[in-house]
Amino acid sequence: MKNSIKYSIIGLAGAAMLAAGCSRSFLDADPLSFYEPNATFTSESGIRSVLAILDRQMKRYWSDGDHNEMLPLMSEYTMSDLMVPAATDKANMLDNVAQMLTPNSDQSTLLHLDRQSTIWFMWQQQHESIRNANTILSYIDNVKTLDEATRNKYKGMALFHRAFRYYNLVFQFGDLPLQTKLLDTPKLNFKSTKRDAILQMLREDLEFAVQWVPEQKDMSEIGSPNKGGCRMLLSKVYLALGEYAKAKEVLDVIINQSGYSLMTENFGTFINNYECPEAWPITRNVIWDLHRPENALIAANKETIMGLPNQGAAAESFIKNHTMRCLYPFYFNNMVKMPDGKQALLNIKRNQSNYDVNYDYMRAMGRGIATIRPTGYYQYTLWNVNGKSDATDLRHSVETGNWLPMEAFKCNNVASEYFGQNLRLHDEAGKLLCEDTIRRWYAVPHYIWKLGDPEREANVSGSDGHRGASDGGNGDYVLYRLAEAYLLRAEARFYVNPSDPAIADDINIIRKRAKCTELYASGKVTIGDIMDERARELFWEEFRNVELKRVSLCLARSGKPDEWGNTYKLETFDKQEGTDATGGSYWYQRVTKCGMYNHGTITVNATKTNINYVMDKKNMYWPIPEKEITANYRGQIHQNYGYTGYDENCPEFDDWKDAAADMDKVN
Repeated sequence: MKNSIKYSIIGLAGAAMLAAGCSRSFLDADPLSFYEPNATFTSESGIRSVLAILDRQMKRYWSDGDHNEMLPLMSEYTMSDLMVPAATDKANMLDNVAQMLTPNSDQSTLLHLDRQSTIWFMWQQQHESIRNANTILSYIDNVKTLDEATRNKYKGMALFHRAFRYYNLVFQFGDLPLQTKLLDTPKLNFKSTKRDAILQMLREDLEFAVQWVPEQKDMSEIGSPNKGGCRMLLSKVYLALGEYAKAKEVLDVIINQSGYSLMTENFGTFINNYECPEAWPITRNVIWDLHRPENALIAANKETIMGLPNQGAAAESFIKNHTMRCLYPFYFNNMVKMPDGKQALLNIKRNQSNYDVNYDYMRAMGRGIATIRPTGYYQYTLWNVNGKSDATDLRHSVETGNWLPMEAFKCNNVASEYFGQNLRLHDEAGKLLCEDTIRRWYAVPHYIWKLGDPEREANVSGSDGHRGASDGGNGDYVLYRLAEAYLLRAEARFYVNPSDPAIADDINIIRKRAKCTELYASGKVTIGDIMDERARELFWEEFRNVELKRVSLCLARSGKPDEWGNTYKLETFDKQEGTDATGGSYWYQRVTKCGMYNHGTITVNATKTNINYVMDKKNMYWPIPEKEITANYRGQIHQNYGYTGYDENCPEFDDWKDAAADMDKVN
């Protein structure tokens, strides 16, 4: 595939739209009013410039950090079973979600260091992308030089971008004000459209996109929507609407007829832990190769369905991904000690006279600050299958270097009598050697989060000395790959017939690639098994919170039981509150039974001395920001159940076409 990135043609139009995205409300009028849209969008290059912006905005979810401390995808994981907040130096850390998450919280500027989460980013950024997609849809017919196929291709790409954002929003925020086109003036009389009505619109839009958007092999650009990506998103919408046979049909096409295949052997470029393999060497394996940014979008990778380019020479087009700073433990601190009381890990530098590359863990693993951390479930319990810990699973392999537990570090403090010995959590008498196990003691999926950073590696005179690549760097991403298609097909089959033996086949093909010895038994797979395999295979790749909530809807709609035997009602699964163990949605059951929520207070020696991770059933949906509701003062936007302002009698659109027609009724 030719790596032809379109960012060089953004120009003034793109700059204006990106600047407008910093503080605008979804209620605001056309962001193109900074210049002459009728002149700008009478050419194909104008349309392509907005598509370039949309493509760039897509990768911001994984990479756009604030002062190196937050990544937008964080809230998708802390509001799930797999991760929780861990910045114990912040007194307002969002641990007690049940009390702290309100319609007025988390609406500070994007660069505010005391932000509690990235929920406001998700609301604001996704609406900005919807506005940009609507820009294309509103002006594309003005481009008279395009033939029908080209015009419909661009329409399909814009519809994919809009559908991707609305798909996330309806499972993050529930019922929403629907925008189907640009307006010349602000509209202050919106009312919300119901979740299922929006999903029905997405189904129609994505069916159009699948028809007209080309396959990746027929495109010169990488990073724009392609037919495979459109099919993947359409399959999820079909699942959400209860159209399981249609979802399976689309997934059959992706798996069997589109030229994709799972990568089962080593491929591409092998990079042995980038700058410092001496401190943590990697034994080459297919899971490591599969997750290397350098291999994500190469022609040899037959598994990628749709990817997002984020590395190369044009620095202004690419965004740093600070996974190694935001997500690794804060281990370079005297709160982690050896039994003799000496600090276990020092931030050694290359300009020290006694520098030993074998102990340079900052270059090998980064300089983490642990803004969020994995749950115990993700670190340990998740890897048990059939009642056994699957020791051969490459995705949890310490031996290959893919998985990094704290115990694998060796004390690099020469002043300690334990120099060169592995770290331990307790001494011989059972005394705890780590004073803050929330922020400073957990294992990480090194094969996912490790990134090289040649620029920082070459800068040996920075403020922190000769530290090399310690935060992360640029790297291509994978939005969709074939492994997820198999897991989605397993799910579609489950809703039709949970005893279908093919469900296990779809999961086990993924497990066999990871060299697992424990496989699922035919006809005995639960929805929990499917969601567990998603967690193992798609960690930090999927929108975990969104997918858990979509599955919550699917279980309620299908009537199928979860892994604990619970069944859910469509009318009530997302309209409950309380923090007790029974009831709520499947999402609530996962975050409390598998995750770290609602298990009592944790005491640490930090600013946030008492941590109490609490989730409420009402947090199934995030609150609609109060300032958006207030700004819409000539209409009424639906607030979600359980939050201040909820009104069960608030009028809403049941049909997305009625909402589209209402767009013309401004004020």
